Amino acid sequence: MKPPKFQDLILFESDDYLVVNKPPFLATLDERIGVAPSLLRLARDYADDAQVGHRLDRDTSGALALAKHPEAYRHLAMQFENREVNKIYHAVTWGAPPLEKFIVERNIETTKSGKARLAYKGKPAETRFTTLETYARHALVQAEPVTGRQHQIRLHLAYVETPIVGDMLYGGEDFFLSSLKKKFNLKEGETEQPFIKRFALHAARLGFSGLNGERIEVEAPYPKDFRVLVETLRQYS
Repeated sequence: MKPPKFQDLILFESDDYLVVNKPPFLATLDERIGVAPSLLRLARDYADDAQVGHRLDRDTSGALALAKHPEAYRHLAMQFENREVNKIYHAVTWGAPPLEKFIVERNIETTKSGKARLAYKGKPAETRFTTLETYARHALVQAEPVTGRQHQIRLHLAYVETPIVGDMLYGGEDFFLSSLKKKFNLKEGETEQPFIKRFALHAARLGFSGLNGERIEVEAPYPKDFRVLVETLRQYS
């Protein structure tokens, strides 16, 4: 797959920072030599000293901040450390959460396999959730992670038994259009493909302070796969 043009991803740019709309299936950092270029590598072709301020999972799309020079990076890193960055994600879940607004506080620990899990001895983790829309068998949920643990939103939604669509690692199943559309016909010999080929999680908004104290708030539009999933669920509800 051809990597995207970095300039096409930019949502905000100043002398100090870039905020981009990371497409799905693009790693934030290099994973292995020989695989497709990471977002950071694309960014450094655009701004030599670019550094990512945080990470999004490869499958997660949305707003991601980069610093253009070391001073800007330190300033952003301190805001993440002090929990002063405003992060809002949207997820499509199986089933609707039990409440319209709720908070999950469950400790998380990472494992050697790369999977995270809820554990009493793990690090404290808190996520605030708001149910935005409910459909026949799914929901659109907003998540505001207060802490930044690995796979936090995914784990906390699985904990309330509404895992993210396509998130096989944490109890979510693929979504097939035939489950909603009664007259769904495939051509002979064809196999139905999942409607979205990743877990349905998008970083919708990001807010932090610039070097001069100015507030930077950026919204990231849904990529096509997430947008069409939400529109389809609305149509068949």
